Amino acid sequence: MDFQIIIENIPLFLAGFQMTVILLIVSLLFGAILALIMALCMRSERKWLSQPARAYVFFFRGTPGLVQVFMIYYGAGQFAVIRESVLWVAFQEPLFCALLGLTLNTGAYTTAILKGALDNTPRGLIEGGLSLGLNPSQILRFIILPNAIRRAIPAYSNEVIAQLHTTAIVSTITIVDLTGAARRINSVHYSPYEAFLPAAFFYLLCTFAIVGIFKIVEKRIQPIS
Repeated sequence: MDFQIIIENIPLFLAGFQMTVILLIVSLLFGAILALIMALCMRSERKWLSQPARAYVFFFRGTPGLVQVFMIYYGAGQFAVIRESVLWVAFQEPLFCALLGLTLNTGAYTTAILKGALDNTPRGLIEGGLSLGLNPSQILRFIILPNAIRRAIPAYSNEVIAQLHTTAIVSTITIVDLTGAARRINSVHYSPYEAFLPAAFFYLLCTFAIVGIFKIVEKRIQPIS
């Protein structure tokens, strides 16, 4: 191990780690919003809402995240409607394509998690809401959704960790995230251990932080049975 290579490239590792954290937080935020919308659409009795939502979840859970990012980054320019519109300003930027791909990917998995939690809401809670005179909209907002979110937290913690690892695919479209930084260092020094072991350490550090945060959240927020 040549520790001098690691020391010299600490700023690059830190910059890559910062980019990874930004990609993770932003994609999780927009993915959660998208998941909430899609989960409610899937529960709708209107097929024009439920069927497209099911198709979205099926596609993005059934294909690799790398393929999805490639389709967005390399494929969007093939459509004249995008290339000749103001959308091209965004789609020609690797960061936008990466965030879009990551958001759609995590949104699909989070939709499945939230949908399962919504479906498993105890019937007694709903009946309790009805007995209090709440209408269906109020029952959804004040009883079903809060309880479903609580129930979804353990499974969602695994999705957050998986999403952290998924962010590594953006290094294939010129973004210097943590994996991208390691690849760049390896291409210069031809030292895979000095390049990828520090990157692995940062990923582990972030994973431990995520696990710790969710353990605290799970202890403080318990679903109503």
